[in-house]
Amino acid sequence: MSEMSDSTGTAAPHRPLRTGLIGYGLAGSVFHAPLIAATEGLQLDTVSTASPERQAQARAEHPGVRTVDTPEAVLDRAPDLDLIVLATPNKTHVPLATAALEAGLPVVVDKPLAATAAEAEKLAALAEDRGLLLSVFQNRRWDNDFRTVRKLIDDGALGDVHRFESRFERWRPRPKGGWRESGDPAEIGGLLYDLGSHLVDQALVLFGPVVSVYAESDVRRPGAEADDDTFLALTHANGVRSHLWMSATTPMLGPRFRVLGNRAGYVKHGLDPQEAALREGRRPGDAQDEWGVEPESRRGRLGAGSSPQTGGGEPVPTLPGDYPAYYAAIARALREGGRPPVTATEAAAALRVLEAARRSAAEGCTVRVVG
Repeated sequence: MSEMSDSTGTAAPHRPLRTGLIGYGLAGSVFHAPLIAATEGLQLDTVSTASPERQAQARAEHPGVRTVDTPEAVLDRAPDLDLIVLATPNKTHVPLATAALEAGLPVVVDKPLAATAAEAEKLAALAEDRGLLLSVFQNRRWDNDFRTVRKLIDDGALGDVHRFESRFERWRPRPKGGWRESGDPAEIGGLLYDLGSHLVDQALVLFGPVVSVYAESDVRRPGAEADDDTFLALTHANGVRSHLWMSATTPMLGPRFRVLGNRAGYVKHGLDPQEAALREGRRPGDAQDEWGVEPESRRGRLGAGSSPQTGGGEPVPTLPGDYPAYYAAIARALREGGRPPVTATEAAAALRVLEAARRSAAEGCTVRVVG
């Protein structure tokens, strides 16, 4: 651990927190590296990738960054680092997070933290025992539409919510291949653990613990191995029902959100603009760039007794998306102490739901969630 961190994993407010990033594929290059580089108080110090092309890409995109071939080479630099970020294939999350924590380093792990809640809880216990931060990158909590839904609920604009519908749907009729679409259970691939990790996390943030899960999960595309069309019905302890769709086989997309209460409903189409902006090479803080802001024409509508498709309801300004808030909160937690923006315990709660969903889909039954 760097000399600027004390035995509790809290960093002293001197120089930037030097960050080692393991993995420079889609997650590492598009999400983590740009957000780390844009965060005041963080410095992207070292990037690990076995690909010479990706090493060259990292050096070009982040001048001055050190590149190495292996995760071990990053962990060997533990005395000079203040944070490790894992943007690696799902099956590596638990062993690499364990190694980083045992090396005395705080850790951010891309979702999902693990394959099971038990593994997540074991990691959480290790981090607590070592007095180190452990957080999961759930950037979709800072989507523009989710922030707007959360505010509408908090403000009472919907009344008492009884049904929450949320979708991440795509039209990708041909599989891309790779570990994300592998049928090998060890890879932890498929949409349930990919997009489902976000959808379940958002539902838990809004409505709290889940007591039962019903799921339907299919492999529809020719040549596909992992689930590519999945639906979850969650019953929360407070009585709210969440219906969640994740699909790569949807030629006509449904609304991103439909939230129904006893006073009003809210319907929102389209996706938060931040991922597209990052893929295009735009960065938070770019001059003359309103980060996370969408056109007025894409606003959701709030109302009762009418259809948004026919102009019913009132347009609601969408709050700006704010992915940079995640790493700003990580930097603050490391310097000042306190909880990270997403905890390993929260990740374990979501994994209990995902495990129940997998069992429900396999057995064709509703599964109670315990814990």
